[in-house]
Amino acid sequence: METQGFLFNHLLTSKTTYGEVELVALLQQRNNQAFTYLYDNYSGALYGIINQIVPDRESANDVLQEVFINIWRKIGTYDLSKGRLFTWMLNIARNASIDKIRSKAWQNDLKNQSIPEDVNNLESHLIRPNMDNLGFRKIVGRLREEQRTLIELSYFQGYTHEEIAKGLSIPLGTVKTRIRTALLQLRSMMDQQ
Repeated sequence: METQGFLFNHLLTSKTTYGEVELVALLQQRNNQAFTYLYDNYSGALYGIINQIVPDRESANDVLQEVFINIWRKIGTYDLSKGRLFTWMLNIARNASIDKIRSKAWQNDLKNQSIPEDVNNLESHLIRPNMDNLGFRKIVGRLREEQRTLIELSYFQGYTHEEIAKGLSIPLGTVKTRIRTALLQLRSMMDQQ
């Protein structure tokens, strides 16, 4: 009987939606229900961003957990006047992901990976390199942060320009202009290599 009450309460609370200002206020008051809502509604998007930088699923899951711990710890420092909550969380996720792949443990894990038994399979990877093997991510990393974020959301995450504009509260025309400018800069950077 107690389990049914819990499930009923969970269903009621999971239907709750918050505006950004209300959500931030509740999070800063350390409201567990608001944090559960935050995790339920943003973990998928943040995981997608993390997994683009940290391709190993287990490590990406670990980073996601670290990100939400950091969000919980740092929510008191978040300032609504400086940008949207999602953008703030996206930066935490991106920075944690970059820290992960720069860590010595990550680098050692890469060095200690076993060589596949099927040498022919290895050869096919060498013939058809992916964009990461060409250093494309490194070049994108040299863009200004606002441009890099837009390129990552658009090309690596698959968001439309309209979704990006709505999610980041930026006019659609501004999103398109910044992406076009970033692409021109990327082309120039690639030509210089």
